[in-house]
Amino acid sequence: MTQAATGAAQPSSRREAREQERRTQRRVVVPSIRPARSAVSTAAPFAAVEAKAPRTPKRTDAARTRSGSHGPMRTLMSMGAMLGVAAMLVSTSISGLSPAGESAEASQTLADGAIVQAEPQSLGVVSGSAPAGAEVARDSYTAEAYVPPVRWVSQSTASPSASFAYTNNPNGSIQWPFPLPSPISYGFGPRAACSYCSSYHLGVDFTPGAGVPIQAITEGVVSAVILDSGGLGNHVIVDHVVNGQRIQSVYAHMAWGSIQVAAGQPVSVGTILGAVGSTGASTGAHLHLEIHADGTPIDPFAWLKANAN
Repeated sequence: MTQAATGAAQPSSRREAREQERRTQRRVVVPSIRPARSAVSTAAPFAAVEAKAPRTPKRTDAARTRSGSHGPMRTLMSMGAMLGVAAMLVSTSISGLSPAGESAEASQTLADGAIVQAEPQSLGVVSGSAPAGAEVARDSYTAEAYVPPVRWVSQSTASPSASFAYTNNPNGSIQWPFPLPSPISYGFGPRAACSYCSSYHLGVDFTPGAGVPIQAITEGVVSAVILDSGGLGNHVIVDHVVNGQRIQSVYAHMAWGSIQVAAGQPVSVGTILGAVGSTGASTGAHLHLEIHADGTPIDPFAWLKANAN
């Protein structure tokens, strides 16, 4: 066979063989160019995909054991998720608060294109026994001044000073305002003036103690019961007739809520009128007793010493 038939002479050395091989490669490599109007394939053949996908290595026995142990748990979790989704779909598609009739009526109304207008809500009080439109009677309340409870106490056996010493006859028709003798802090007549009192004392101040009951000095009729926060405070006035003379006795500074009589009420000697307090212009619990003869204030201590029996 000639050199032209074989296409090339045999190389005589390794270097010449390498050069001949490089020349042959340059002649063989031809760039593959896709025709401009050729159809583009939109899906790769399954065979090509299978050929390109890497082959999954076979699992070992230990891997198979781990996968098999988690299989039931994964199955249960998948089933639970599916059941949860189904429950949500059911709860959002079915109204649990509306009866079937109301749901059907509402669906029909919406299907007809009608506009549903709800009545505005209102808050009111309706009496079950009163007719509609009738005015409901309501209780009324009024606020009054607080009256502390009276602390009634027994009179002590303290003796009055020598200048105001006296005794009381519990069986007499005219008596002192207390069954037992009581100390007297101020008498009738001039005295040192203070910021709220007069310089001439028109009565006698007895100090038997707060809460001690005060009795009427003789029979008569209550002419006035006055509640006052100033001056004589809470006081009672009783009209008497003694030996044909009109006498008034005034009992002042009584405790709040202690007065036991009312205007126009007849009283007898020893009737409890109230209790010793410190209402009005007072610096302490005491009874301020006044005696008026025909409208003129006189010394109560001197009058009682002369008339009490």
